[in-house]
Amino acid sequence: MVFDLGRIEQLLDLLGSPQRAYPAIHLTGTNGKTSTARMIDSLLRAFGLHTGRYTSPHLETVRERISLDGEPVSEERFVSTYREVAPLAELVDQKSTEPLTYFEMTTALAFATFADAPVDVSVVEVGLGGAEDATNVLSAGVCVLTPIGLDHTEWLGDTVEDIALAKAGIIHPGATVVLAAQEEEAARPILERCVEVGATVAREGSEFGVLRRAVAIGGQVLTLQGLGGVYEDIFIPLHGAHQAQNAAVALAAVEAFLGAGANRQIVVDTVREGFAAASSPGRLERVRSAPTILLDGAHNPHGMAATVTALQEEFAFSRLVAVVGVLADKDAESLLELLEPVVDAIVVTRNTSPRAMPAEELAGLAVEVFGPDRVELAPELPDAIEAAVGLAESDVQGELSGVGVLVTGSVVTVADARRLLKK
Repeated sequence: MVFDLGRIEQLLDLLGSPQRAYPAIHLTGTNGKTSTARMIDSLLRAFGLHTGRYTSPHLETVRERISLDGEPVSEERFVSTYREVAPLAELVDQKSTEPLTYFEMTTALAFATFADAPVDVSVVEVGLGGAEDATNVLSAGVCVLTPIGLDHTEWLGDTVEDIALAKAGIIHPGATVVLAAQEEEAARPILERCVEVGATVAREGSEFGVLRRAVAIGGQVLTLQGLGGVYEDIFIPLHGAHQAQNAAVALAAVEAFLGAGANRQIVVDTVREGFAAASSPGRLERVRSAPTILLDGAHNPHGMAATVTALQEEFAFSRLVAVVGVLADKDAESLLELLEPVVDAIVVTRNTSPRAMPAEELAGLAVEVFGPDRVELAPELPDAIEAAVGLAESDVQGELSGVGVLVTGSVVTVADARRLLKK
């Protein structure tokens, strides 16, 4: 990957700058971006706005990356927009030493789709980092930074401070910044960037946050402190304290966009409606019962820690087996160490990505963490899921309600499993 905004800027100029046709809410961070973006989208639609949402990666089809009013763009519209963009992309490629990337093309398609729709607001998630990401042509009025940790260190830097500095690049002059709770190392460069460009900051724990949360059937009920006041009895059909945090961030972002502030709330019933309709596929998503099969795309230590906490707090498995496939550039050992206390056995496998860690290599790491008696190797994912179900059901008498399988380690692993299990 060659990071250069020049290519996407040239292409968008040839398209008539579609990204200037609507206001934007721009999100970056290490974990929680897609879930937060989906909640923001759901809230905005509850308030009657036409939305465009751009997120990545996708689970089943590239059309998921470009959503209009909460639904993936149609095949017809996707193809039509591509046919408009492709000739102009070829012109840009002819003038550049590096061709437009896959992500730059999907970004251009999204911005053009949103302008043609047209949408009232776009909700856009960065692909990687912030400052040099192809989406950073928006100069969005509302910027959201979810929790930042170590990930993509080969591109963004070896420290949390370096990564935060790169992500803070989406903050432009005059923006309102919604900042999730951060380590001090991450918060410092973000706040310095805000001062530098004259941005207004709303911080979790100061201006907004989660006041209370309680586990409920199918999700949780929250009391949220928003920018405009307290919002009670908010049900979200998502699991985990991290999703409650994402909800607080999403609410603050929508309040900032709609102009709420001190003693100026947005309509609470509409907020409840928006959150109740939110979804986040592949995030502790239940796709089968008896035994329960959960899919979770945690792929770095910060994300896996949140998943493990949610499993301990909100699920009561008597026996849980994990199916794990990771990408080769991820901290697989840390992921396995976090999983070890909460699963009875593990089946290691490989997903369909060309960047996947070989199953045999992952098995070697797993044996060091779990011991040989708790590790099984199944190089093909269908076999891994079948083996995990068998292990989960072994030595269980009668009722299977307390038995579960967790498929995790990578969004690609989850996407592969989702295709298999939802057929």
